[in-house]
Amino acid sequence: MLILGLCLFAMIQDFEPKSPPLTTPWTDKAKPGKTHQEHPRPQMTRKDWANLNGLWDYSVVPIGAAQPAAWQGKIHVPFPIESALSGVQRALLPTEALWYRRAVVVPAKWSGRRVWLRFGAVDWSCEVWVNGKSVGSHKGGYDPFSFDVSDALALGKSNEIVVKVTDPTDTQPIARGKQVLKPEGIWYTPNSGIWQSVWLEPVHDKGVESARFEWIEGERVVVHARAGGSMRLTVLEGRKRVVSETVVPGRPFEFSVPSPRLWSPESPFLYNYRLEVLGAGKVVDQVDGYFGLRRIEVKRDEEGVNRIHLNGRPIFVHGPLDQGFWPDGIYTAPTDEALKFDLDMTKKMGFNSVRKHVKVEPARWYYWCDKLGLMVMQDMPNTMLSGDNPEAKGQFEIELKTMIEALRVHPSIVMWVPFNEGWGQYDTVRIAKMVKELDPSRLVNNASGWTDAGAGDAMDIHVYPGPGMPPLEPKRAAMLGEYGGLGLPLSGHTWQDEKNWGYRSYQTKAELQKAYIELQEQLRLLAAQGLTAAVYTQTTDVEIEVNGLMTYDRKVVKIDPERVKKHNALLAKPISIDWIVSTAQASKNDWAFSTTKPGDGWFSPNFDDTEWGKGVGGFGTKGTPGAIIGTEWNTQDIWIRRSFQTDRPIKGLSLAIHHDEDAEVYLNGQLVAELKGYTTAYKFVAIKGEIKAGKNVLAVHCRQTTGGQYIDAGLAILREGL
Repeated sequence: MLILGLCLFAMIQDFEPKSPPLTTPWTDKAKPGKTHQEHPRPQMTRKDWANLNGLWDYSVVPIGAAQPAAWQGKIHVPFPIESALSGVQRALLPTEALWYRRAVVVPAKWSGRRVWLRFGAVDWSCEVWVNGKSVGSHKGGYDPFSFDVSDALALGKSNEIVVKVTDPTDTQPIARGKQVLKPEGIWYTPNSGIWQSVWLEPVHDKGVESARFEWIEGERVVVHARAGGSMRLTVLEGRKRVVSETVVPGRPFEFSVPSPRLWSPESPFLYNYRLEVLGAGKVVDQVDGYFGLRRIEVKRDEEGVNRIHLNGRPIFVHGPLDQGFWPDGIYTAPTDEALKFDLDMTKKMGFNSVRKHVKVEPARWYYWCDKLGLMVMQDMPNTMLSGDNPEAKGQFEIELKTMIEALRVHPSIVMWVPFNEGWGQYDTVRIAKMVKELDPSRLVNNASGWTDAGAGDAMDIHVYPGPGMPPLEPKRAAMLGEYGGLGLPLSGHTWQDEKNWGYRSYQTKAELQKAYIELQEQLRLLAAQGLTAAVYTQTTDVEIEVNGLMTYDRKVVKIDPERVKKHNALLAKPISIDWIVSTAQASKNDWAFSTTKPGDGWFSPNFDDTEWGKGVGGFGTKGTPGAIIGTEWNTQDIWIRRSFQTDRPIKGLSLAIHHDEDAEVYLNGQLVAELKGYTTAYKFVAIKGEIKAGKNVLAVHCRQTTGGQYIDAGLAILREGL
């Protein structure tokens, strides 16, 4: 990397960041000229490049005003203007424009090559000038873009780069994730301006434009590379050269990798590559990078259940919801070390994946996922589109396609999620098909939670706290896109002192850990029934949300990582469920029921229920979380009975039940469970009752007071596998 020739020492000495509501262990390390100096694009690097992160001049003016004649101060790039680390810490209003300026000396030795000005991401719309000459504009807050600035530069001299940014945030239907001008609840501080790295790079006019590697089968690998001339490809396995081929650009080129080593969370092996463009008998351009070989697909397991398979083997995909917010940098991690920290902790807790939630990260975040071995379920940042808006839809699809093209080089990404919970959702079947056609090598989750359109590779539900699972389908996998949300505010580590929240709140770390383990025990049973992926909410607290596994400042891990890892590991171990009386999740079942109070002994095996109604379980109202409605029930109380036969006595039973709200459960006249409150999904409860040979009766009374309502129950034997 080139160290730019301007003396910035005095400028840096005068710069003072603002004080964030919370500091992280890296806040004080985020110094201009010392932070985010790593190569921003580790999958495709060149020896010559110039990092432009650091201090720039800035001004905020009315949106229609001309370039300011004077500058209001210094801003630390690449931190958004709203962040403390930017040194400004103020909102950019939709009526304002944020201007940046920086002087840079471009080396004379770059002569003979085209010079590109590259941006990791700018939120949201920007225009760029070099030495007063317009070099381009861009819309979209999450995708990388570049401008050829060669004709505007003076090599060996000082050059002026000027950037103008506007950001409507939530006043227009743009892709913005959870950014709002007035943060509250699950909506957070906005992010405006340059928020990922900026750099200059000289490239020969016949240089490499892109390179992407794909495993076909066996030893067959294909590289899709674009350049202005023929290339020499070298592939290394460690330090050993395993491939040396000449590649003709413009079409897929197939080559062989002997005994290929496949990428997985357990063994995240990466090959290194070098592409050299040859011209006039010499190398005129050279890029270095890496790639991983792996296959992700949905197919039936040995029992005929659709599951996610990695490299031909079923895998339970389990990880936290990761929103990528920071109290000091907002959208931008204070340092690369900080960026890696969240992923290190995710791995230490025994997770094998991450759902990147309605945000796109810098390329280095995905680099660390590639290196550490974490599968990524990648969301598209949502709009809040309503009604017919062709312009907004067109822009959304441009950004969706650009995100896929930019990130598909990362082997860690295994799933695209174009929509979340109906936020800005439209034409779902068409969008899911478009995404699959763009990238057939990955799974497509048409919509995570609530608004499934029957498309894609997975049926995804959200259940808080859960866990729960959707019904099994003949073609798609069953997925739990969000669950958990267990909250614990820790004094001194919260964004604000009061009014913090989680989906369910606890008072101590011990209580939280116990609740988490109980969720994982239930999740394991769902995995046995066919659930193939689950996403726990969430990696860290975010602003007033306190349902993270870590605090927002990353200073406290709320649950012992070793305990978490131990219970997460059980998801990969087999368990069997032998149904004695199945629930509505497994099959349609007939029950006798009454919504008027029956006589004494209604739960007795000998009680005459011939005058009761007959209906298919479960019983409740549509819209109740996790409910599978067979028969509508909308009164305050319901009594249900079901008889069944066995040829032998059975002990060691577990009750499978979903109740909203209080439930009393009887087996052969004996009270075996009293359950208060409500669940949002089916759960298993060990009971002491036993089944006798011959006729048996399962009877349940459920009482509802407010909100949704539902009751269904079954009996099973749970057995550990070998």
